[in-house]
Amino acid sequence: MTLPIPAQEALAQFEQARGWEQRARLLMQIGDRLEPLDEAEKVEANRVHGCESLVWLVAERVDGLWRFKASSDARLLRGLLALLLVRVQGLGSVELGGLDLREWFSQLGLERQLSPSRSNGLHAVLQRMAELVATA
Repeated sequence: MTLPIPAQEALAQFEQARGWEQRARLLMQIGDRLEPLDEAEKVEANRVHGCESLVWLVAERVDGLWRFKASSDARLLRGLLALLLVRVQGLGSVELGGLDLREWFSQLGLERQLSPSRSNGLHAVLQRMAELVATA
């Protein structure tokens, strides 16, 4: 499967980053560019449970393709969410269901830096995406 262009760009940036410190800085910069959610979207119905930090996920389907918006109160998690979103934006339900996100974070060189709680949080976001897709 071909990576979407924003995902290719993110991958190129992370391949050039040397060491965790540079990747962490890059992660925070990417998170700072995440499209902000409106206060009206930061409601309990959009909250992702299973994350230590506050995380919200909003999904909409346009012409059969998924568009997601997400935010968190944690800066590093916002970066991880941004990387997740560049990988999943504009996919159909079938493509989304077949995506190996562990592999994606591995390609980015981030899998070893994901603490168990961050890893669990990302897994909770993925589960929430799957639920939203399944109920559409």
